[in-house]
Amino acid sequence: MKLKAIPERCSGCTACRLACAMANYGRVNPALSALTIRGRFPDPGTYDIMLCDQCGVCAETCPVDAIVRTDGVFRVDEASCIACFQCVEACPRGVMYTHPSLDVPIKCTLCKECVEICPRDALALVAA
Repeated sequence: MKLKAIPERCSGCTACRLACAMANYGRVNPALSALTIRGRFPDPGTYDIMLCDQCGVCAETCPVDAIVRTDGVFRVDEASCIACFQCVEACPRGVMYTHPSLDVPIKCTLCKECVEICPRDALALVAA
């Protein structure tokens, strides 16, 4: 499975980012989200949705093999991660993040919370 963005439906409400942070970190903090919503300027009211497509470049880059694929999803093994953040730099879509309160990078786990909360169906989970 993978996430699909339908940007023409996005209102920029960022409910998806809040749901992601709550599901994965138990905190109402969009900076802990594994996706980004960006306004398309100078075109007000239109948005880009930046998502992980599970390409695996992060796993290929990790010097200690701390990013492993399980059931089609690349996940960071927190016990193995050395916090070098080479994966963040290597991510071709710019959707791996760091946060000062975390010792490991933030990466989409396909938890589906963003899809379930989106009021305009701007996100979908589809077969890879």
